[in-house]
Amino acid sequence: MTSPSPYVAFITSPLEYEYVERIREAAPEGVEILYQPDLLPQTRYIADHKGRDGFARTPAQDRRWRDALARATILWDFPSGPEGARGLALAPQVKWVQTTSSGVGQAVANMGLADSDVIVTTARGVHADALAEFALFIMLAHVKDLPRLQRDQQAHRWERYCCGELSGKSLTIIGAGQVGARVACLARAFNMRVNAVVNRPSPERRTELFADEVYGQADLKSAVKDADYIVLATPHTPQTERMIDGEIWAATKRGVVFVNIARGQVVDEPAMIEALGSGHIGLAGLDVAATEPLPPGSPLWSMPNVIISPHSASTAPSENGKITDIFIRNLNHYVRGETEQMINVLDKARMY
Repeated sequence: MTSPSPYVAFITSPLEYEYVERIREAAPEGVEILYQPDLLPQTRYIADHKGRDGFARTPAQDRRWRDALARATILWDFPSGPEGARGLALAPQVKWVQTTSSGVGQAVANMGLADSDVIVTTARGVHADALAEFALFIMLAHVKDLPRLQRDQQAHRWERYCCGELSGKSLTIIGAGQVGARVACLARAFNMRVNAVVNRPSPERRTELFADEVYGQADLKSAVKDADYIVLATPHTPQTERMIDGEIWAATKRGVVFVNIARGQVVDEPAMIEALGSGHIGLAGLDVAATEPLPPGSPLWSMPNVIISPHSASTAPSENGKITDIFIRNLNHYVRGETEQMINVLDKARMY
């Protein structure tokens, strides 16, 4: 009789077959890869890790789902489906979870894993290019006055005008990790001046962050006071909860453009709405909201100086391939007992 594998990796959110096969081909000897797509909801778009609403397993499927979770020692993603995060309680042998998101600190804390021995690795860096492009899209839409072009085209009106340019403008990036550094790199290509706000500031970090100046969070007001554009890319932690509040907006100059590719909870949303209504914020590009989905009654929907993205700026066709690369690399280190060499390990205390 064949002895059971000591490593059972269960893929618990939708994943294309080509990446499942890549994982199987690259997995070290002794690793069993479980993938049962009929136990998972159908996807709505490429790299959808949640699937369609209303999904329910039959009793037979639910037994297979629970059996697989009970056997699993490794998970690709937190279990998806009707039971949500509670599905992790069905997997008592799991010692490592590879997530498909980078901002999972709050979720991990809410699941009670903060003090556990379970290793959590994230998708940090996977979404950097897509998010940075979204930030530049908002800035370019503003400086080239995209709404005017759209209005004139609809009116069949050919009327020359003078638009702006990003060259020489000032950008402050709050939370300059991998995503923030990528935003800064693109901004420097447009000859913008870049300020980076980080937890541990030092002049030596200017090069790695593509920044002209590096500030600490204690100097946030100084970092934003001359900014033409502000990009928020910081993790959501107890320290950053509603960090961008009315005092911060009061410190900025009128007409500032704001892009949030972080989390909605980092912003005092009522204060932001007030600043948008008064015109103090000239334009906001929001990929996230304090409550998601954004409630139909939110005034943000109808504000002319707001561009809303349904938490989709990070999603690109290359996403699952990049996460697969991280998982395969970490899987080999994990099986060899080289956990110190695993990448993207979540610091549970810092929540990122």
